[in-house]
Parts: sequence; C-alpha cells; structure tokens
Amino acid sequence: MSGQPAVLCLRFRRIGGGPPDSAAYEGLLALLGAFTPVVEAAPPDGALADVGGALRYFGQDVAGLASVIRVRALALHGVDCAIGAAVNPMLARMAARQAAPGTTFTVPEDETAGFLAAKPAAALDGVGPATARTLCGYGLDSVGRIAAAPLATLQRITGVRTGRDLWERANGIDRTRVVPNAAARSIGAERSFPRDELDPERHRRALLSLTEELGARLRADGQVCRSLTVTVRYAGRSGCTTLTRSRTLPEPTAHSAALTALVYRVQDSFALQRARVRGFALRAEGLHDAERAAHQLSFDPVDERARRIEAVSDQVRAKFGPQAVKPGRLAA
Repeated sequence: MSGQPAVLCLRFRRIGGGPPDSAAYEGLLALLGAFTPVVEAAPPDGALADVGGALRYFGQDVAGLASVIRVRALALHGVDCAIGAAVNPMLARMAARQAAPGTTFTVPEDETAGFLAAKPAAALDGVGPATARTLCGYGLDSVGRIAAAPLATLQRITGVRTGRDLWERANGIDRTRVVPNAAARSIGAERSFPRDELDPERHRRALLSLTEELGARLRADGQVCRSLTVTVRYAGRSGCTTLTRSRTLPEPTAHSAALTALVYRVQDSFALQRARVRGFALRAEGLHDAERAAHQLSFDPVDERARRIEAVSDQVRAKFGPQAVKPGRLAA
C-alpha cells in the first residue's frame, strides 16, 4: 500500500429511503465515469471507483472529490451517498459501512492498523460465521489479534492459503483492484402504501403485483433474469428503516409464478410480521435473452398449464393493456 487513499466505495440511497431505480443507478455510474474510467459496478446500490488519476487531474484531495461527487449525485439524481475512502477496495468497503449517509469516512494509510484493530474477525472479507467461530476458539476474536498472530499459526488453524489471505487482510493488505465493468442489466419496480401498512395480506398483494409486472415486462422483451433483489421500507424506532436481500433463482426465468415464490420466501426471511411497512421495491437482475436460457423440462401438468395461461394472458395484455388480465388476488 502506498500513497493517499484513492479508492472510493459508494453506497447509494434515494432521499426517503431505498436503493436507486435502474435508470438512476446507470446515471450514477455515468457520473462516476466523468471523474474516472476505473469504475466497478456493484448493483443494486453500490460502486467502487479508483480516483487516483482524478485526484491529480482535479487538484483535490479524496475528501474534496468525494464531496463533489456526493453533491452532483444529490442534485442530478436525488440520491444520497455514503462513501468510504481508503488505499484499497477492502478497506474502502469497510469504511463505507461506517459512513453515515451524506458523509465520507476516510481511512488514511498510516491509520489502517488502528481502524482495523478492534473490529471483530467476521468484519474481514471472506470470514464467515464458521471461520469466525474457529478463530474465536483460539482467542483470535478481533482483527488486531489476528494481525498479531504468527502466519504459521493462522495457516495451521485455517489452512495454508486461507491463513495467508487472512493474515494479509487483517494487516490491511488487499491485492484486488477495482475492475471496470458495466452494470449488470436489470429492471425494477416499486410499490408504496399511502400510509404505514400493517396488514400482511396487503404486503403479499403488493409483492404479487411487482412480480406480475416484472414478469410481464421480461416476457415482452424476450428476457429472463437470474436473481431478484427485494427491498422493504418500514417505520423503525429512528424513522424509516430499509432492508434489502437478494436471492438467485433455481434457473433463469421470466415465469411470474417462479418469481412470486422466491419473493415470498425473501419476505418471510425478513421476519417483519408486525412491521409498519411503507413500501417495497423489486429488482430483476442478471438479464439475458430468453432464447439462450436453458429451461429444465417439467412433467408437472399444473406448471405447464400455468405457463400456457400466462402466454395467453400476455397476448391479451399486449392487445388491451397491462390491466386487462390480473390474478384474482389482485382483482379483489
């Protein structure tokens, strides 16, 4: 590691809560591209940017450049940014987790050890619950203690390669780089309630309407999606709280029933049975042409009948409009 912090990790949030929609997200990536060509998309609400060249070109320090980006994102897209700045992507991501919306949390190179020392082992990239429990069993319950442990000890506990990776990360070393890429293609939709909604049935109906809408749009465009991201906004103790979770589908699909089944499972995982929900957002991600997608043949007559009905319904909607056909649960 050398030089001043030049890697930014940005987390985007719309004013009022929730991730940006797909159009705003693409606009935010373009905004970053005006400062540096080294932008790595991390949909649905994040990005990494290496601004080393931009700092020299614009004559700014990293905090100043981050402030300019944040002001433009707010003015042009109505999106607030929490920004982490550090000398490598791992530290920038960790810094972003500590940055409040509208602020930049910077980790100078000479303060890396102090920044990491008190963090739990699980805060490091690649350390899951099982590895964290193993490390804690040896008294290595903080990043500082892992960093101070002999490399050979870590390798005996976790394996040669994992031990080396763990030791390097605990000492703030990250050999990865920001890799320029394009945003994964996605589409999204939202539903907001006129007031905080407690009724679980209304929650289900809102999610069903989202999967029906996105499924119809995917099929109309000849697309399938690989994964879904569900965001729920609800009233918490300190105002509006947002939870977001992504899940991968068993196979790429645009079948509304499959989308709905997965979304309902994600909703159940939130465990917000008594939450005062303000709205949901759903994003279908990893889009590609349906013609190139493999579909596992089903011998379930119910599934095949549902797909035939869906195809006929799409034809009716194409002729008479998107509201011409809808599930009975939404027509009630």
